[in-house]
Amino acid sequence: MSRGAPYRHFSDKESLLTSVATAGWDGVGDALEALAAGAGRSSASDLRDAVMVLVTVARQHPHRYTLMFSTPSGDPTAAIRAAGRTQDLFLSLVAELVGPEEAIRFGAILLASAHGIAGLELSGHLSVEKWHTTAEMLIDDIIALLPTTGGNLKVPCEPPHRVPIDRRG
Repeated sequence: MSRGAPYRHFSDKESLLTSVATAGWDGVGDALEALAAGAGRSSASDLRDAVMVLVTVARQHPHRYTLMFSTPSGDPTAAIRAAGRTQDLFLSLVAELVGPEEAIRFGAILLASAHGIAGLELSGHLSVEKWHTTAEMLIDDIIALLPTTGGNLKVPCEPPHRVPIDRRG
């Protein structure tokens, strides 16, 4: 493909980048839709997988992930619609665990946590050697702290697991 080929389909660079961000949100939304349609799983398991979808996008497509969480300078309508659909699907998964009354608050906590975890991991600041944990473990810990429908916030006395560190070398 030539350097100018994308501009046959997009009016400018910003339109191209907005389209990439929109496609990222659509992909995450499709993955969440598939999770919501699955049967026989626990709501905590589905929620963990939903949060991991974001972390996986950050790992596999860091530039796309960055665009997804940036304000497009072109027409943001399609990106806003795609992000809104994805966020609504995410909130429905959160509501299955914590109930609809608490879904927005805990959904925001989970989304902010996922974004922070992904950012730390991308920057190299979430190392097992330093923190004795992984993105997956942190997500498990956060979900374990969530109240379930009708319950209260649970705070365990001890973290459920940590990565053992070999300090010999």
